[in-house]
Amino acid sequence: MANDISLTTAVRSNLLQLQRTSSLVNKTQDRLSSGLAVGSPIDGASAFFTAGALNNRADDFAALRNDVDLGISAVAAAIDGLDAITELVEQAKGLANNAKATGDTSEQSTLAVQFNDILSQIDDLANDASFNGTNLVKASADNLTIDFNEDASSTLTISGLDSTTASTGLNIANATNNFADTTAIDTAITAVNSAITELRSNASTLGSSASILQTRLDFGDNLIGTLQDGAGKLTLADLNKESANLLALQTRQQLGINSLALAAQSERSILALFG
Repeated sequence: MANDISLTTAVRSNLLQLQRTSSLVNKTQDRLSSGLAVGSPIDGASAFFTAGALNNRADDFAALRNDVDLGISAVAAAIDGLDAITELVEQAKGLANNAKATGDTSEQSTLAVQFNDILSQIDDLANDASFNGTNLVKASADNLTIDFNEDASSTLTISGLDSTTASTGLNIANATNNFADTTAIDTAITAVNSAITELRSNASTLGSSASILQTRLDFGDNLIGTLQDGAGKLTLADLNKESANLLALQTRQQLGINSLALAAQSERSILALFG
């Protein structure tokens, strides 16, 4: 068209080169500011979506990791409860042994009252050994199921262990006949001995479950790190390389500006001939 401005080949070439360089400078600055070489599908669809899948799986495992960590705390609370209950049962055993050793019926009666008080404390303690609403040692104890992967195909179920004095748990009855006869005392001693054995077994069972949970927790932490590292390899920018590129591009950009100025000067020199 008549009104179009025509550029010389030299000016047009330098201008296009300067535009390309400016675009590369902007892209490099974006990489430096975001830290990402692949920030959108435009930068590399395969790397972008693969990294997204890896990050999504890492997020899923991070959520599961929190459940595992809470599960460890619930089991730890139960084990602490068992330890305390064991101490109380051993105290009850000492009282029964003392009752057997003395022939004083008044003292035996006092020891029987103390024995029964300890049994009440055992039941109270078992009910208090809960964490985040989960109690693995109370009467009608809770069960705890923990998922280890996204589709819940890998799980661990920790069964509750009634550690109260009820017949469904430790099966320790109150002192009969105020410990006034040997048979009543022997019955109590047999019950507390059996309870101590059961408590140790329960603690071992929960300890094994806690060990499994800790192993899965450590594995989850390592896997999350591996997944995130893999995503980073696909998308993260090499900041040292990008910094060097930016410096080179800025130098090229300045040279392009100078070249464009020289090309324009040539045109002005030609126009001067007609002045």
